[in-house]
Amino acid sequence: MIRRRLLAVAAAALFAGAAVPARAQKLVFVVRHAERADGGNGSMGADPPLSAAGEARASKLAAMLSASGIKAIVATEFKRTQDTAKPLAAELHLAIERGSSGDTAALVAKLKREHAGDIVLVVGHSNTLPDIIKGFGGPAIAIGDNDYDNLFIVVPATGALTRIKF
Repeated sequence: MIRRRLLAVAAAALFAGAAVPARAQKLVFVVRHAERADGGNGSMGADPPLSAAGEARASKLAAMLSASGIKAIVATEFKRTQDTAKPLAAELHLAIERGSSGDTAALVAKLKREHAGDIVLVVGHSNTLPDIIKGFGGPAIAIGDNDYDNLFIVVPATGALTRIKF
């Protein structure tokens, strides 16, 4: 069901692609890293790995997006974002590009510059996703500290945003 909905959203975005500005992405998938092994309490330092639930969610994300046409994956410098992206990157034979969690404007600019016209995935954090989505023309959103199950799909040409729970 979720995969069919993703494909429908992707197809609609690609159909609207004729109106996409020359330097815009066709579609941007934005997701927060999966669940942390420390439950978010900081007991494992600033860079904890994923929990078992987080690893399962990363695998589910890979299954959902494996046929989406993604050409680039960007994740911040932390283990949890890198590990969330790894299953999909392995499936698609893509390197995970690094973006700075401290400079979302630079991350968005890098994608716009280096992957114009592509479908991309960005893996970030609860405090970076709102700026990333706005950077691609989407509306303002809020992400709770315990929200790990949101997949956002931004259509930069229109600013349309779809949120899918997974």
